[in-house]
Amino acid sequence: MTKTAVFLAVLAGLLGAGGVAGAAAASHGAPGADRLMLAAAMALVHAPALVALAALPLGSVAWKLLPGLGFASGVALFSGDLSMRALTGERLFAMAAPTGGVLLIAGWLLLALAALLSLRRTSRDQIAATTMISTR
Repeated sequence: MTKTAVFLAVLAGLLGAGGVAGAAAASHGAPGADRLMLAAAMALVHAPALVALAALPLGSVAWKLLPGLGFASGVALFSGDLSMRALTGERLFAMAAPTGGVLLIAGWLLLALAALLSLRRTSRDQIAATTMISTR
């Protein structure tokens, strides 16, 4: 397992644990249970996405890290702001949740772009391999 894959898996584990903790708090009657449950759901949706990202053959490290950091920082801001408002009535900071949402969307778009670019690289590699075989 590469260091990048380990890093993404650690982030996935942290998001998963945070999501389960948030869902448990919401189900046990914590104040703002609706917000806590939404925060937990966002963490729990993106945890397996990080695991999948760690396993995908996307080429360079950057194409794994960029979407992964978008997911992790997006969940931290979005879910963090919702959780903070649910538990304390205060915001993490102004525009934290919308900024987190934009980072999550950017992470998904970067993942889509990375997948498309890896398809292009795969095609180019296959053409190069075919050319090498036919010239022998």
